[in-house]
Amino acid sequence: MNLINIGFGNMISMSRLIAIVSPESAPIKRLITDARAKGTLIDATYGRKTRAVIVMDSDHIVLTAIHPETVAGRVDCNGDVASGASIAEYD
Repeated sequence: MNLINIGFGNMISMSRLIAIVSPESAPIKRLITDARAKGTLIDATYGRKTRAVIVMDSDHIVLTAIHPETVAGRVDCNGDVASGASIAEYD
């Protein structure tokens, strides 16, 4: 299982990731509000401004303080871990 660093030592499973989006639009803000109400919101911002919203296949929504481009840059186009990216691999 490949884990991707989303900041402050927090990791997510690359195989469970569906989308990485910006938190600025109204539909994404509603998605965050709904996830908070359902108890499926994971706030990994440590009190900082939310810069990326990560949608997982388990219906969890993860908030992170790093830019969407940074998270996406840690995984290349083929779904492999980009060279030099901060990841961990476990079997």
